[in-house]
Amino acid sequence: MATYLPRIRTRLMIHAHRKVVGLLDGEYASIQTGRSMDFHDLREYVPGDDVKDIDWKATARSRSLLVKRFTAERQHLVLLAISTGRSMAAQATGTTTKRDIAVFTAGLVGWLGVRHGDKVAVAYGDSATQKLTKPADTEVALERALGQAHDAITPDAAEADIVAVLRHIATNVRRRAILLVVTDEHSVSDEMAAILRRLTVQHEVLIAGIDDLDPTTAVAGGAPTVDIDTTSALPGWLSGDAVLQAQYAELAAAEEHGLRSILDRLGIAYQRVQDDATAIGAVFHLLERHRHARR
Repeated sequence: MATYLPRIRTRLMIHAHRKVVGLLDGEYASIQTGRSMDFHDLREYVPGDDVKDIDWKATARSRSLLVKRFTAERQHLVLLAISTGRSMAAQATGTTTKRDIAVFTAGLVGWLGVRHGDKVAVAYGDSATQKLTKPADTEVALERALGQAHDAITPDAAEADIVAVLRHIATNVRRRAILLVVTDEHSVSDEMAAILRRLTVQHEVLIAGIDDLDPTTAVAGGAPTVDIDTTSALPGWLSGDAVLQAQYAELAAAEEHGLRSILDRLGIAYQRVQDDATAIGAVFHLLERHRHARR
């Protein structure tokens, strides 16, 4: 099993520390009053206030009974839903699998949550089984949960079924959450749209789409590429044909446009992740898009 959090920490700390802090401050800040260690302001005493909150020094200075108000401490639940069907075991680039990109992307958001003191849980599964880890706020627990999702993605796994994973979440998660869905789906079925619509009532939903390997360039200059479902090698004539490449690009763009249109109507922020080198930037764009959508 690959270890993800050391890679995430290193790349975020070195390349994007300031931007990470800024994004999280906007996404997670709580401005509610309540009991905590962070002083907020003073206001006049009203019947029913706890006498322990009275600031006697400020009262003496102003000659008006004043009480302290504090910023409430709130702990979010960050829920990472990862599709672990066998399609995620396929290559995404010449050297990286979709599995590594998917788990790395989920790990980015999970680590940011842990860093802010939030609890993080991981839901993962395929058409045969779905699982949900216990929420925790430690890096050790997050690494373990990511490892379980990583190990579940194999060429022998059942077919991908992100709808089944989302149904599992709808049935078993009662607490409001920031829900990141990591999937390699290229379209939104009526069934998927229905469960997403249901989840957006309770949760804040974001989706990260994992790119497939372009079959028109996959076999160029290297060993034959094998289809993960049929275990058959892709024919060599798929690569090097400019007309075929243009047609495939047009088809992929049409699918992308249709998927984004549906998710926009559902009010769900979406970002496609091409590889692990661009995953950090993609996650930042996703969080920014989600923030602006909420506004």
